[in-house]
Formats: sequence, C-alpha cells, structure tokens
Amino acid sequence: MSSPIVLLHGLTFDRRHWDPLIRELSAAEPDRKVLALDLPGHGDAPRRSSYHLEEVAEVVHGQILAAGLAEPPTVVGHSVGGVIATVYAARNPTRAVVNLDQYLLPGPFGDLVRSLEPELRGPGWRAVWDRMTAGMGIESLRGEAREIVETATDPRPDLLLGYWDEVIHGTDERIAADRRADLRAIAERGAGYRWVTAAVPPAPYVAWLKEALPTSVVTVLPGGHLMPLEHPAELARLLSDQN
Repeated sequence: MSSPIVLLHGLTFDRRHWDPLIRELSAAEPDRKVLALDLPGHGDAPRRSSYHLEEVAEVVHGQILAAGLAEPPTVVGHSVGGVIATVYAARNPTRAVVNLDQYLLPGPFGDLVRSLEPELRGPGWRAVWDRMTAGMGIESLRGEAREIVETATDPRPDLLLGYWDEVIHGTDERIAADRRADLRAIAERGAGYRWVTAAVPPAPYVAWLKEALPTSVVTVLPGGHLMPLEHPAELARLLSDQN
C-alpha cells in the first residue's frame, strides 16, 4: 500500500501551492491520502514568536497526528519546506522524504542572507524579498499556476527573519553538522530520501549528501524553482513511483 503524502510548502506561500499537484495525485491514485499543511505563520496557521526549525517540525508533527494518518507518511517539502521535511523525518516516523529544490547547506545563500539582515529588519525588507523571487522563474508560469504564485502568498519580515534565523545566526559548520546528523538519523530509521533539483548540482554537494545518507537519490527536473506549479504531472508520477 502507498504511504500517505504530507506536503510542506515554501516560505511565505501556503498550502494552495499544492492544488495542481493534488489534482494530479488524485487522478493517478484516488485512494491515496494526501495532506497539504500550512506551515506555522502561513495561510490559516497561527503566527508564532519564533520559527526555529525544530519547533516548526514539532508543530507539523502535531498536525500529522491530528490528521490520524494510518501509517508513516512520505513527507514532501518544497524550498524551505525541504529542510523542515528533513528535520521532521530525523525525529519522527516517516516512510520517505522528497526534498524539492532545497540545498541543506547554506553556502552562498547563507552569505547573502546574512549580508541582507539589516535590510530585512528595516523598511526595505520587501525589496529584498522581491529581488529573491525574481530568480524563481515566476515569469514562465501561466494560467492557474501564475495566479497561485501571485495570490497564495503573504510575505512578512517576521517570516523571513524567523525561518532564516538558523542561517542568520548559525555558522556554516554548525548547520552542516546539524543537517548531517539529521540525514544519518533518517538513514538509521530506514526512510528513503530523494532530492529533486531544478539544475545539475555541484559534485561536492552530491558527495556530501551521499556520504551522510548513502541511499539518497538525486533527480534533476529542469526548470525553475517553483516546480510544484511548473511540473505537477511529473512530480505526481515521481511520487507514485516513490510509494
């Protein structure tokens, strides 16, 4: 039997981002349980005073328990949701993780966010976010996908600073150690791990991922960052194969 699927969206967006994928999954596997959640502070989910990754993963666990899923789920996370899915699976029963286009190491992105922290804390925070979303491939989306990405979003500085707190205040070495520990815990639990990336990844990063979790699978799905909206049919087929 296929495991239930839990869907975790990216930063500032909400569960509506999964609507096209959910339709594809329903058509392919009508009996498979699919649960799309609003991350804390997003959509209908209450705001919090902090959004540390471990706290967010604990809230997600509570939502999953409340849904009464019959067995451990496959947790699919897009963007920052991919990190949260990883942190979650290291601590809770999980069939598999599918990480959609999210590196687990800060790298240049971490350096960028740290350099922009003063702007994020000031009146220019929205310009920072707009510059970042300009590189997500929004211009290539059409119809419903374009409408969703433009309307199912609520950027706020508390979300950006809260979900990026680990990057802003942590070191690359500490974050790498934490994510390595998460991946090794996932391996010990026997859960699967698939990273779906929009571009061919650097070999050193793949080597790091495989060293921490040798059974991890890397899949390249060319396109933009917003792959749940750009490639819902392809992702539905991938998740059907994942089981």
